[in-house]
This record gives sequence, structure tokens and C-alpha cells, in this order.
Amino acid sequence: MAHYNQQPFFNPTVPFTGSIQGGLQDGKTITITGKVKQYAERFHVNLQCGASAGADVALHFNPRFDNHPGYVVLNTYRNSAWGAEERKYEAPFPRGSTFTLTIVVSRDKYKLMANGSHFMEYNHRIPFGQVDTISVDGGVELASISFQNPTAPYMPPQQAFPSYCTPTQAFPSYCPPPQAFPPQYGAFPAMPGYSPSFVIPYKAIIPGGLYAGRNITIQGVVHPDAKRFHINLCSRSGIALHFNPRFDENTVVRNNQVQGRWGTEERSGGMPFSRGQTFMMIIMYENQFFRIIVNGVQAFTFNHRRGTSEPNDTLEVDGNVTLTSVMF
Repeated sequence: MAHYNQQPFFNPTVPFTGSIQGGLQDGKTITITGKVKQYAERFHVNLQCGASAGADVALHFNPRFDNHPGYVVLNTYRNSAWGAEERKYEAPFPRGSTFTLTIVVSRDKYKLMANGSHFMEYNHRIPFGQVDTISVDGGVELASISFQNPTAPYMPPQQAFPSYCTPTQAFPSYCPPPQAFPPQYGAFPAMPGYSPSFVIPYKAIIPGGLYAGRNITIQGVVHPDAKRFHINLCSRSGIALHFNPRFDENTVVRNNQVQGRWGTEERSGGMPFSRGQTFMMIIMYENQFFRIIVNGVQAFTFNHRRGTSEPNDTLEVDGNVTLTSVMF
């Protein structure tokens, strides 16, 4: 039986509760992007068995900032009781920062990545096949929640459940009044509404340019009959990164261009994109290279080349692709 990707939820209001179409399967990836509030004390992401208050929670991911240093608690809520906490005394998402949390479901455990890097793992205490709901609450703003199956054709969108915020003995958290954040809010200058579209070719100025530690997150859908698309990071002197999936050659070409002259192509690494499928791509700017994450997995690195050290301040996207989200 085919497992279909569902369209992401964009700009969901917190507290948020939404359906996971088809439930969880081995290899399924869930990616949450957003921003931690400046004075956040805690927030959590739950993978639940149902949408009702008090439902069993297979995975409770809970960054806490009310002590120094910050830390993360993982736990399971089952039969109206919490299990034994697992803690990591590290704060992967500082207050006020944008973040990307990726949860990969495997046969024995959940694998969690913070901003594209491995963070920790959590063994299943409830069979993942019982999970059909994701919820988020606390001191956080959400840009998107997206889903990727190991192999999946594209599927039309599904609306979220209404947000639930009923304090119980199990969840004695503060419930702020619902707020509808506008599409262009704070750290998400290009974030669209629920049914977004971008004009291709797409070109945008990167506020402040790229620097070490900064990420760009791009979500979209590859056209079913796609031949090629490309993503360029540009400076005044040329193109620092030309990222070019070519379905007619079944490869991804990486290159740079200085004063109109192309450099040497890099072609190794395979093809992480598929025609007709949604994708989430993170380009991480590091001191020596670009790190490129596709659907939660590191796919490529591309070393910075001579002549492209000027600030990269422009993003270009063109070709056989539909964009649904761009976040700087």
C-alpha cells in the first residue's frame, strides 16, 4: 500500500493540534520549523495517540529554559501517568532563535535532529503505529510542520484540528489566548499562508546576508514531469552556490560562478529528490563550506571557493519546482 505525503501545515497557531495522515511508519520524517520566544520558559512537541486532552503521548519533546543551563526532557505519557524522564543538559534552540526540529521514525526509536545535526534518540515505549496526532504548545511560534515518507507520491492538504488547550492534571501548562500571526511575521519574512504559492523564477534578498551559523530553509514540490530546477546563492561577484537537481541526468550538480565563469562541477552524492514529491531543504552556512540537508538527512557539502567570499545576499530559485515556503 502506498504511503502518501500530506501537505505541510503553515503558520499554525500555538497551541496546535493536527492530524498525521496515515499515522507513523518506519522511515517517516516530521520537520517542525519556528522561533523560540525571547522569554520562553518551556515548549513541547508531542506525538500523540489521538487528539483529545489526556491522550497517550508516545514522544514528549520538552525544551526547558527556566533553569540555567537549559535542557531537554523526553518522556512518554501512558494510561494517565508519565514515565521515567530522559534528559539532555543542552539547549539546542536558544531563546529568541529560529529552529528546525526533525523527528525520524525508525523501527526501534525516534531519532531527533536539531538544526540539521543529530541531537538524541528515544526508544519507543508505545508502538509508533498507534500515533496519529502531533501537538505543540508553550513559548514558541511555528512557521511550518511538514511530513515526508520514505517513498510517497504527493497528496492534497488536510486541515488541522482546532487547537485544544484544556489544562489537566497531566498537562498543567499555561494556556495563552489564541493569536493569529500574520503570514509575514518576525523571523519568517517569506512565510506564506496555508495555501501558498511563489512566482517562479523566485528572487529574494537575504536580510543581513549569510554568515557562519545562519540557515535557509526551503520547502516545495518537484513537478511530476520535472527535468531540472536550481537554487542559487549569489553575491555581487557571482554565484557562491549553484545547486542544480537534474532529473534528466539523475544527479545533483553543485558549482560556483565568478565574473561569469563557471567553476568545476561536483556531481557525487546521488539524487535525494523525486519527481512529484514534496521536500524540505536546509542550507547551512558554515565557516569552510555549505552543509545541505534534504528531508532531514545530510545530502551534500560544498566548500567555499576563491572569489566568492563576498557576502551572499540573494537567493534565486528557478526551474520545474513549486515553492511553498522560504525561511531565512
